[in-house]
Amino acid sequence: MRRKEREIRELKEILDVIGRCKHCRLGLCDDNQPYIVPLNYGYACQDDVLTLYFHSAKEGKKMDIIKRNNKACFEIDCDTHLIAGSSACSYGYQYRSVMCFGEITFLETVEEKRDGLNRLMQHQTGKATDFSFEDHELEKVVVYKMTVQTFTGKMRR
Repeated sequence: MRRKEREIRELKEILDVIGRCKHCRLGLCDDNQPYIVPLNYGYACQDDVLTLYFHSAKEGKKMDIIKRNNKACFEIDCDTHLIAGSSACSYGYQYRSVMCFGEITFLETVEEKRDGLNRLMQHQTGKATDFSFEDHELEKVVVYKMTVQTFTGKMRR
């Protein structure tokens, strides 16, 4: 990272950024062509392993790409605010952001899907309750997770 003074180094602060944001941009690679899609997400961090959870329809371009190449990246940002300057080139932007790199796997069992969707719903709603999902609802959706291998955080206050 070029601007070391802006680097977020602590996992606790990385998790704070991930917890404050509600949507992300998921980056995929389709035969050497980038593909970025905005998504809602849920997350868990256990034994310092960060896992992100997503859901979508069973078919579509995103699913086709992931099936061919499960490597992905994830970007979020929050606490953004324009910093005014005395001239155009002295303006700046306040932010906190996190980028993660990892691999996507599809959740197959009903229990895995329920757990992934519960993590997503709990994060999105802020409710610590378990949500219920009928089997026929789970059949209509794909639930997948990204196991994070590396991440970086950056901020400007």
